[in-house]
Amino acid sequence: MNYETERDLPSRTMLPSDWDPVGVRSSFGTHRGLIRLALAWLENLTGRYRQFKQIRWERVARVVFVRHANICRSPYAEGRAVSFGLPAASFWLFADSGAPADPSACKIAARREIELVRHRARDAAHFELQTGDLLVVMEPRQARRISGLLPPGSCQLTLLGLWSRPPRPHIHDPHRLSEAYWERCFDVIDSAVQTIADRMRANPPNDA
Repeated sequence: MNYETERDLPSRTMLPSDWDPVGVRSSFGTHRGLIRLALAWLENLTGRYRQFKQIRWERVARVVFVRHANICRSPYAEGRAVSFGLPAASFWLFADSGAPADPSACKIAARREIELVRHRARDAAHFELQTGDLLVVMEPRQARRISGLLPPGSCQLTLLGLWSRPPRPHIHDPHRLSEAYWERCFDVIDSAVQTIADRMRANPPNDA
């Protein structure tokens, strides 16, 4: 019988943990993030997000960012909006009230001159919506969930990524993902919030 020794076996190449030859992790966070973005694009092309684009900007008095945890994307988006001079706030749907911002969010936001160290998550039960609020979410599934909870004729609702350049209807959660994707995520948020700021300045609130 012919037995192979360990020396006879071909050596196995160990791939580094951050190996990402086509840039999925750096651009989309994960393969799931890529798939969800692709599905969101299909829904966008078929007109399913039309309602989230038809914003009456003259009725917007405050931008409110909504997320599950309020520790990554939404506090940064709020900070960026405030840096543009917009009335802004954020709250969470399903997380611990008082939780601090994610350490990675704090670090990367600081590079962009946005301070998140003092941020604490706010829950929906302790957040009061106001007339003129524009609720802004990061993912289509969040938009569907919230739209079913809003009384008719109350706050307006939109997807943040629809306003980025280029549009990105699904902004995947960067929590525990690569630093490169955190940067990419915040780039998209910056672009989208800039567009919202431009629209609000061009269409000041109608107090009549």
